[in-house]
Order: sequence, then structure tokens, then C-alpha cells
Amino acid sequence: MEIERKYRIAVLPEHYRSYPVRAIEQAYLCTDPVVRVRRDGGEYYLTYKGRGLLAREEYNLPLNEQAYRHLLEKADGIVLTKDRYRIPMTGTYAHLTIELDVFSGVYSGLILAEVEFPTVEEAEAFVPPEWFTEDVTMSGEYQNSRLSSGKVDFC
Repeated sequence: MEIERKYRIAVLPEHYRSYPVRAIEQAYLCTDPVVRVRRDGGEYYLTYKGRGLLAREEYNLPLNEQAYRHLLEKADGIVLTKDRYRIPMTGTYAHLTIELDVFSGVYSGLILAEVEFPTVEEAEAFVPPEWFTEDVTMSGEYQNSRLSSGKVDFC
């Protein structure tokens, strides 16, 4: 089960580049239900996601590079590219990590942050850092599967 909240970010936090980063490339074979392929650094996955905004089923299956490339050719929409920075939280939320996505390509300039939670209750009670701009969790507008259509205007 994936339980996460998603936020738009207007201004990058100071020193974000000092945190670990991975290059991610992903594309969608289907958006309802969500079936995607992803290259995350040197690892490859096929992912199924159920319906939902705050909480939903998620299954990741490892792929090799050849299988990933084969499936990538069959994807619909655009291939999303982004750098993902993993920023540890502090204080009450020290057990959580911010995944800060800085998009390139079609969505160059778009910045999103996701935080995954162990429970729905904790996700609902979460108070985000001040630099988080807009909670877009429940809109679905910024789900990567929707972004892959190339039709999301984020300006």
C-alpha cells in the first residue's frame, strides 16, 4: 500500500543539491489502471498502481534493462524525466523522507515533493514544511500518470 501526499513547490529549498539524487525516467503503458515502467538510476521496474489519491495499492516488479527498453517503446504519451532528491525530515517527522522531484524535458520547471507515510492517519495529520507551496494530493492533477499525457499546464 502506498500512502503519500504530494505538493507543488515554487522555490527550491536551500542546499537541496547536497542530498542524494537519482535520475528517473518513466512512461505509462496504461493509466487506468496505472501500469508504468521506470528506470531509477541503474534499476528498472514495472509498476502497477490501483485507484486512489492519498492511498492505493502499489506493486513493483524488477525488470532488466532489455525488458525495460522493450516496454518503453510500447508506452503511451510522453516519457517523464526528473531528478529525485531524497531529503530527510527532522523533529516529529524524522522517520519520513521528502522525495523532491525536479522535472526536465516537457515539464522543465515543474517541481513536486512527495512524502510517504506508514498510515493514513499520519498522512492526514501531516503539517508540511513552510517551503511546500500547494497540496495537490487530492486533485490528482499532478499524478505522474496524468502528466504523461503532456496536457497538464503547470504555469
